[in-house]
Amino acid sequence: MLSIFSFLSQMYPPKPRFTEKEIPPLHGKVYIITGASSGIGLELAKILYSKHAKIYIAARSESKAFSAISSIKTLFSDSTGGSKTAQGYELQLGTNCIGTFLFTKLLTPLLLTTAKTSSSSSVRVIWVSSSAAEGLSPKGGVDMQNLDYKSEKAGMTKYGVSKAGNYLHAMEFGKKFGGEGVLSVPLNPGNLDSELYRSQGGIVRWVLRRLVLYPPVFGAYTLLFAGLSGDVGKMGRGVGSVFPFRADGMGLMIAVVPWGRFMKICGDLVAASKAKTEGGTGIARSFWEWNEERVKPYP
Repeated sequence: MLSIFSFLSQMYPPKPRFTEKEIPPLHGKVYIITGASSGIGLELAKILYSKHAKIYIAARSESKAFSAISSIKTLFSDSTGGSKTAQGYELQLGTNCIGTFLFTKLLTPLLLTTAKTSSSSSVRVIWVSSSAAEGLSPKGGVDMQNLDYKSEKAGMTKYGVSKAGNYLHAMEFGKKFGGEGVLSVPLNPGNLDSELYRSQGGIVRWVLRRLVLYPPVFGAYTLLFAGLSGDVGKMGRGVGSVFPFRADGMGLMIAVVPWGRFMKICGDLVAASKAKTEGGTGIARSFWEWNEERVKPYP
């Protein structure tokens, strides 16, 4: 389980140290941002666009994407637990895991080709997880026997499972492709005043905003650190082909946390990230293979 220190540190993090002020001009750089029509995705797109990068926005609808593009250019001249995707998967699992998995799978050949001619650790896949992966998911992050939710769970548990899935995808992607120059980075963006809480009542949102929620731009700072900071490149260098992040000599998995720091991951997710032959539970590999089966109809 998440330790009290880790919980409080991520709930009330210090000021971000890696912001737009640390980013040089990004002429000629290309970034693809999912969920960029609002919240942290939109804030990140604003920052990168302001630095002259070329941005591709992936959103749930064309209208939302064009609205985001218009707002960005003007500035610079969860869903409910019971919902399902069109394919019949639980909505948060389908959106946060299966959809992201397919999107990344389709981009992987381009990422690998780009990594061959790019500077070390500059080609990265950022997996946006959450502290919910540690605090709200079952032991091991994902219950492989209940991904169809025949045993019904609370909406927040389903959210935690989907975010644990993001973390496990990051670990497995790192094993598969880290040795080919693509850095796989899991992160917790922080507790943000985004559309994730749109279904909460007015009083609840008022309390959350004053106690634990931060402006979405702070989440963008976490992503900015994960995607562009040299510190992340140093941490991943030399171990990416095995695990994307490990404190050397300690065997501890770590991830990026608000607003651009490293912290260790709780033990059951570490075990899930390792194969059974490595002393782990093998859940990450099983979940990866489960996703592979789900996306087979979409080559």
